[in-house]
Amino acid sequence: MAPPLLEVRDLRVEFPTRRGVLTALDGVSFAIEAGEVLGVVGESGAGKSMTGAAIIGLIEPPGRIAGGQILLEGRRIDDLPYERLRRIRGREIGAIFQDPLTTLNPLYTVGEQLEETMLTHLPIGREEARRRAVGWLERVGIPAAAQRIGSYPHEFSGGMRQRVVIALALCAEPKLVIADEPTTALDVSIQAQIIALLKGLTRERGTAVMLITHDMGVIAETADRVAVMYAGRIAEIGPVREVVKHPRHPYTAGLMASIPPLDRRVERLAQIEGAMPRLSEIPPGCAFHPRCPQAFDRCRRERPGLLDAGGTRAACWLHLDRAGRHA
Repeated sequence: MAPPLLEVRDLRVEFPTRRGVLTALDGVSFAIEAGEVLGVVGESGAGKSMTGAAIIGLIEPPGRIAGGQILLEGRRIDDLPYERLRRIRGREIGAIFQDPLTTLNPLYTVGEQLEETMLTHLPIGREEARRRAVGWLERVGIPAAAQRIGSYPHEFSGGMRQRVVIALALCAEPKLVIADEPTTALDVSIQAQIIALLKGLTRERGTAVMLITHDMGVIAETADRVAVMYAGRIAEIGPVREVVKHPRHPYTAGLMASIPPLDRRVERLAQIEGAMPRLSEIPPGCAFHPRCPQAFDRCRRERPGLLDAGGTRAACWLHLDRAGRHA
């Protein structure tokens, strides 16, 4: 059997500080197959964007990968020299970031940036790169693309710049796309267009997508599976329909209960009491136990790994019997 397109094994990311080492990611493991969209959700600070940054080798110092492995088509990439990883980034791994101003170079037109990306990574000439650049701008919804290709980033609105960033990430036809809140700055109609574009890529080219977002509607529409993160760990992972309809982790259940239902009127939405702990204050045992209505003594003492929870896998001691273990 061929290995998954992306495999993350027991990933650990640390930030040394004067007060000690802070652990941002602690034992994160998952895989994404070619042609699959894995959604990654959770509150701010859960570790979603940090996971994406670790995969593409863009963790800001003094942060570091302190343990685990990241494999692309069975090849380990987390320990590569900077230049070798830079060649992989763009050609084999595309990235869409939340803030387009950090991605686009203000000194070059959007056309020049698209063309140079394709000329660097694809066996094509400048004329073909120009033609494809116009095509990509059209695909992401830039009106009058042939005229706007000579414009600079500051001449576009925030939403338009985000569309250019998406085109830039996809134009070299990467095998894997890390999409970090790719539709945040876009209106609903353009969101639908970008979601359709990402889904089309997975079908046409077998591109794998790691879709990081707060929006469960985008996840439900786009993803095949979803990983729910909490305090730098995966709380639950499984097929998107199972996680949305039948969540097995109390945190996931809380997230789903907080979404307004469309089929009935409710007076008050459910909420999860408390807040996610800071990195310096993550409690022992299950990090969610101070907020969990079903916590018991073992939750406070021991950290659960991902256990078989029927349709999904959940890091929760409530699924002890299904995992075939005993307290």
